[in-house]
Amino acid sequence: MKIILYYFLIVSLITGCKKTGGDVPPPEPEVETAPLPAGAKDGVAFINDGKSAIITLYAPEKSSVAIIGDFNNWNAQTGKMKNTPDKKTWWTQIDNLEPGTEYAYQFLVNGSLKVGDPYSEKILDPSNDQYISSTVYPGLKAYPTGKTTGIVSVMQGKPAAYTWKYTNFNRPEKTNLVIYELLIRDFSGEHSYASTLQKIDYLKTLGINAIELMPVNEFEGNLSWGYNPSYYFAPDKYYGTKNALKNFIDECHGKGIAVIVDMVLNHSFSQSPLVQLYFDGTKPTTTNPWYNADAKHPYNVGFDFNHESAQTKTFAKNVIKFWIQEYHIDGYRFDLSKGFTQKQSSDDASFAAYDPTRVAIWKEYNSFIKTIDPNNFYVILEHFADVQEEKMLADEGMMLWGNLNYNMNEATMGWLGKSDFSWGFYKRHAFDKAENLVAYMESHDEERINFKNITYGNAAGTYSIKANLPVSLTRSEMGAAFYFAMPGPKMIWQFGELGYDISIETNGRTGEKPIKWEYFDDPNRKALYNAYSKFIQLRKNNSIFETPEFTYDLTGAVKYIKLMDGAATVVVVGNFDVVNQNANINFGAAGTWYDAGGGSINLGSTNYVATLSPGEYHIYSNTILQ
Repeated sequence: MKIILYYFLIVSLITGCKKTGGDVPPPEPEVETAPLPAGAKDGVAFINDGKSAIITLYAPEKSSVAIIGDFNNWNAQTGKMKNTPDKKTWWTQIDNLEPGTEYAYQFLVNGSLKVGDPYSEKILDPSNDQYISSTVYPGLKAYPTGKTTGIVSVMQGKPAAYTWKYTNFNRPEKTNLVIYELLIRDFSGEHSYASTLQKIDYLKTLGINAIELMPVNEFEGNLSWGYNPSYYFAPDKYYGTKNALKNFIDECHGKGIAVIVDMVLNHSFSQSPLVQLYFDGTKPTTTNPWYNADAKHPYNVGFDFNHESAQTKTFAKNVIKFWIQEYHIDGYRFDLSKGFTQKQSSDDASFAAYDPTRVAIWKEYNSFIKTIDPNNFYVILEHFADVQEEKMLADEGMMLWGNLNYNMNEATMGWLGKSDFSWGFYKRHAFDKAENLVAYMESHDEERINFKNITYGNAAGTYSIKANLPVSLTRSEMGAAFYFAMPGPKMIWQFGELGYDISIETNGRTGEKPIKWEYFDDPNRKALYNAYSKFIQLRKNNSIFETPEFTYDLTGAVKYIKLMDGAATVVVVGNFDVVNQNANINFGAAGTWYDAGGGSINLGSTNYVATLSPGEYHIYSNTILQ
């Protein structure tokens, strides 16, 4: 009976195969097993003076990987890669290369999937490269049309070297940082490193000492904020060449300006080869070594990295190390750092709740960075999490974003009910040091201060903030006077110093915004720029703005900040209402008080008593500020 059953089972299988044809998988290709040779690394390692390259791809569970490219006429049969004994890494050695020649290549995985090299430092994009001008990127290699499809990587044994001019740059101390957040696309009409560099004296005169570049590694498309990353080691060509970026950083250092790079390691988009290697067409598979199949938190975009995965940690550390060593950057601003969690959350409260594992992840990355660059390197987190958690990270030397936009803008618009912006003081966060809080009035994520002033500002009688440019700008100036008086690093979002008043929703939230350099020729806007510059210089030249001794009252119409350093005192006072208000503030001493805006007053007692007009502010000190 068993024999008969086996016979019919065999016949059924044979006839079933004949009927369905393609249901029978093709035979597994022969794969040579061999350990990685000496000198191999993730991606491409050139040997033999650039004439040979060892190329690797980490891709467990794949049945075959071939390399195709200019060097083998895109022939997969001649590009079969070897597999390491643990079955996780594929590799091959390419010989007879011309060291100065660029070679395009891809990986062909399981005979059907074509992906670029996750570690490539340059890619060619058949859809978007055509819109990159030769002025921005001279001599861009042509895409191998007709030979392959999709994004290809580029390798070169001996690329044109960049000789660094400023190799002993001393980074500004953290507490003295004045950071300028900059999106190259919307800062310069040519959207290039070179054209941005032409405006460096404008920034130097403003007084900033650090530039924070919004993401510049390859992202999907050209017209992007950069938070949709795909290739982490390749600078996006829409802004220029690799050496143009190095020159930008070098020249900034020559002007005393640090360069911080915005890095997105919370997520990637589908163009990323790490996503594509283990992807079901909709999302990463559960076997993906780097990503969660489903995001762990509600604010995720793209595909969510799993930072508890050893493979993700290795990749992230390689990215972090690369930009420090290759581009001489001075710091990272890590986007959505709160997302480095594997704790499932469904709303903001649960997402922000204390997560000890997330703390451990960030401590590990921070410690790793210190092994690469221990010299006052800036690690800035966009965290917005539990106060205890942020304090633990601050205690490790990390810096955390502090968003004052809503409350500060309520004050500048003259709406006083929610105008307390004391969150800009580090002690409100329970931090021990001012250097750990990067407070800001504006960032790329919010409406502009002056847009809301001029669109929604309060009014009373003949005094109106709304639809009144000169008044709206003076309100921005008063807000800035208070903002720069708060101890700790500061950040300006580009053109805030000129009262940029184009809505964030213009041309879509992340769409291109008009570049308004003509603002600088407007006397009212130039006055705001000059005020910013003056406030920054006061911070730089007078140590009292770093003092840990201060009091303030920022709840009512008349607000003040009082800084104390030994016998020296500075008091910033202003009326944020739209009607006259009486001020009565204990300055702490009678006598002569100097106004940073010019002139002085004499107090017969310790109390300053005055009637302030709407929008009137003063920076008083009992010694002349430099």
